Amino acid sequence: MPKLTINGIEIEVEPGLTVLQACEQVGIEIPRFCYHERLSIAGNCRMCLVHMERAPKPVASCAMPVGEGMVIETDTPEVRKMRRGVMEFLLINHPLDCPICDQGGECDLQDQSMGFGFDRGRYLENKRAVKDKNLGPLIKTIMTRCIHCTRCVRFATEVAGVQELGATGRGENMEIGTYVEKALTSELSGNMIDLCPVGALTSKPYAFTARPWELKKTESIDVLDAVGCNIRVDTRGAEVMRILPRLNEDVNEEWISDKTRFACDGLKRQRLDQPYVRRDGKLQPATWDEAFAAIADKTKQTSGAKIAAIAGDQADCESMMALKDLMSVLGSTHTDCRQDGAKLDPSCRAGYLFNSTIAGIDGADACLIIGANLRIEAPVLNARLRKRAIRGDFPVAVVGGVEDGKTDLTYNYDFLGGTAGVLQDIADGKHPFAKVLKKAERAMLIVGQGALTGPDGAKVLGLARAIAEACSMVDEKNGWNGFNVLHTAAARAGGMDLGFVPGDGGWDVDGILNATETGQCDMVYLLGADEIDMNRLGDAFVIYQGHHGDAGAHRADVILPGAAYTEKTPPTSTPKAVSSAPG
Repeated sequence: MPKLTINGIEIEVEPGLTVLQACEQVGIEIPRFCYHERLSIAGNCRMCLVHMERAPKPVASCAMPVGEGMVIETDTPEVRKMRRGVMEFLLINHPLDCPICDQGGECDLQDQSMGFGFDRGRYLENKRAVKDKNLGPLIKTIMTRCIHCTRCVRFATEVAGVQELGATGRGENMEIGTYVEKALTSELSGNMIDLCPVGALTSKPYAFTARPWELKKTESIDVLDAVGCNIRVDTRGAEVMRILPRLNEDVNEEWISDKTRFACDGLKRQRLDQPYVRRDGKLQPATWDEAFAAIADKTKQTSGAKIAAIAGDQADCESMMALKDLMSVLGSTHTDCRQDGAKLDPSCRAGYLFNSTIAGIDGADACLIIGANLRIEAPVLNARLRKRAIRGDFPVAVVGGVEDGKTDLTYNYDFLGGTAGVLQDIADGKHPFAKVLKKAERAMLIVGQGALTGPDGAKVLGLARAIAEACSMVDEKNGWNGFNVLHTAAARAGGMDLGFVPGDGGWDVDGILNATETGQCDMVYLLGADEIDMNRLGDAFVIYQGHHGDAGAHRADVILPGAAYTEKTPPTSTPKAVSSAPG
């Protein structure tokens, strides 16, 4: 391990680190704009220049690997002069529009200008102006502010896998754009807003709505998919203003999908704000006492054997547990959290979890994806697979879930077909990819909900288990389990853990719907469940508890409003990931 001296402090660091990383290890702050630890090194902003003994000129610390015997100085008069010069150069064309810039208050350019810049400029000529680019409805561009750090270009190419951004021109004529004007197609494009160190890329829906110091920041977990991305919810009063990612190396690193980031505007629309009771065929506003009285009257007229409950995709564990207890008191065993009819086995916990964990993808050496389009269903997890794939020696195959192999998953894969017969051949060792899986030391498979919700769902799940066993994907000795189920519902794994599934003699979702059609079930409690076929509920008395006026609310006889998960009081200590998250 090389030893070097930084500001008179001798340290020993791992080989391969850069001077900038070594400085951070001893607590020395090095200003930077282009450098980001998850992107390739560009070395083009020159803000991280430091003095190195025996070097003929200043070195860019972000691009200089550490070496034995290096002597680095980071705060000499010469270094301070260099940083002031670089900052003055960056501000030559940057507009002085901080009062109206959405980046104001959390802008790297502001912070570093105060900490390392000069107190005046000497440039008296006219500033350069650049035409704004139209990148779609999510990202607002003010390209005159751009300092050409190229973080957005590197993110789009390396992490998102969509090569749509780049630089054209040279020198003063250089511009960042999409070459041909078009909207960005990446489902991770919103992360460029976080990466941009200036106000060139900001959130278009959030524009001119709030300042960061006005917002209350609450740590939470995303529920719009089952990855369990760690997020920060910024609120002003009772209104959710924006969603930002939180760092978690084991789950989402520091990325979130565009759905997670921008879907919070749905919290303001079509909300259920008071109870409703159906009278004379129409839903009428009611008090809580009237709503509970209507439910109590119906409950007295029926028996527990004719009452059922279905939990939706975003129901929290506390609500599901309370509903399960209520059903038990009423004498009903007809409960289910699998509203899409997924053929998941509640008796085996490893049979419905993402056992490899998301971080475990980094150590896998082969992958089989069954019935899932990961780019749509779990964009952050798909980015993790891409990160592993571009390292090489990671064969990926897909069975079903994509359109005959034409779908761009942002990494290379082999499309094996879309039938269960392919899985049978792999399980029997007849398919060529079976040899690949058997040869791999840490092979993994991912079963999507699209494969489990069809009529052959139970068969597909059984074949997936057979493949895992035949290819030795479960290695208890080395702590590796390559069998993974990828949920699309955030509440699914939590509901399975709580036992919100049919009890002895109980009906599953399909059984509940059949029973309501035939009159065997005359009361159904929907806990935010909107994805079932409401036409099959027949004449059953429907109680809907939720936060939006969705399909379940339109069918309900009694509506009980509730808060969305994002609006509920968080636990005292936020876990790394909720139980519904893979791993």
